Amino acid sequence: MRVKAFKAWRPAEGKAETVASVPYDVVDKKQAIELAAGNPDSFLHVVRAEIDLPEDTNPYSDEVYAKAKANLERFQNEGVLIRETDPSIYLYSQRMGDHLQFGIVATCHVEDYETGKIKIHEKTRRVKEEDRIRYVDTQNANTGPVFLAYRDSSTINAVVDATKSLEPLYKFTAEDGVEHTVWKFEDPAVLEEAFGEIPATYVADGHHRSASAAKIGAMRRAANPNHTGDEPYNYFLAVMFPESELKILAYNRVILALPGTKDEFFSALKDHFTVEANGVSTPRESGEICMYIDGAWSTLTPKYLPNASDPVAALDVSILQNDVLAPILKIEDPRESTDIDFIGGIRGTEELEKWVNGGRAVMAFSMYPTSMDQLFSVADAGMLMPPKSTWFEPKLRSGLLVNTLD
Repeated sequence: MRVKAFKAWRPAEGKAETVASVPYDVVDKKQAIELAAGNPDSFLHVVRAEIDLPEDTNPYSDEVYAKAKANLERFQNEGVLIRETDPSIYLYSQRMGDHLQFGIVATCHVEDYETGKIKIHEKTRRVKEEDRIRYVDTQNANTGPVFLAYRDSSTINAVVDATKSLEPLYKFTAEDGVEHTVWKFEDPAVLEEAFGEIPATYVADGHHRSASAAKIGAMRRAANPNHTGDEPYNYFLAVMFPESELKILAYNRVILALPGTKDEFFSALKDHFTVEANGVSTPRESGEICMYIDGAWSTLTPKYLPNASDPVAALDVSILQNDVLAPILKIEDPRESTDIDFIGGIRGTEELEKWVNGGRAVMAFSMYPTSMDQLFSVADAGMLMPPKSTWFEPKLRSGLLVNTLD
């Protein structure tokens, strides 16, 4: 892996807590407006710039990309963000309750993505990929990092352990109760060399950001007759976590409409599953799926297990998709269907009940979390999971470290 130190733009002293924001893709416009209310330094003004434009503004309009660029430049010109004088690599920890994880913030080379050293497990949607391309190209910056995982390295762990004892650049607790801490490594060359021994990293979250980074690198490479591969546009911002520290939560499903009657649904369902009405809302192990309908929870257990040698077919989300969503509920492509929605496991099964009891959905499915081993197995095989197979918490904050492409 090619990992490189970079000259970050980062919040000035005392500004980290007010600048750092949730990622652009975990809130809608209304939520972003509420979170940024009364805070002109919130990075939501950059990553969700439509909050500063009229209510009916198309989020993919030229005005939004231009406003995001103008807001980033305002942060830079007003000293809200300051520029590092030397290239650096950073340690970024997040504490959510009893869970603590340490990631390394650096830039990664787009060619590692193109050649498969940075491995993916999920398809991208063209409209979202094009949005990220326009956004990053207009900003000339990565304002939100890609979330990568790597197999544990004792060498990297030792450097991380030594850095934890240093005075942090930032330490604050966000409004959601997650504690964020950032340190600067004393010798970035040590990390660059250590990651050179890592054969692969895996996109945990940020498939559209990594895909768009590769496309921008290719565009600028084609436009530069003197391209060397060392230009800043060849690198994109990432936070890399060891697999042992990562926490995957379930990604649950709610069904908004049935193609037929409930009796027809149950009749077809029992051809594939044993259905136990037991009131259990959370699967106890992989291979179980919990279903909520008509105010009651049931556990579904497949009558026929898929080929265990196929890492995608063996996933619980694949069993649900292949044996329920597609054949019975006629949801062939969950990316495009208007009859399904997805709810991160962080919101609990109570949220699923709320959707069904309130009439927003007709049923819900509570899933057992995909494991890191399953994610690695799928990516190593060059295969893709069904959409919305993993939900990582805590989420990375945007605005703490920004990488420019010049």
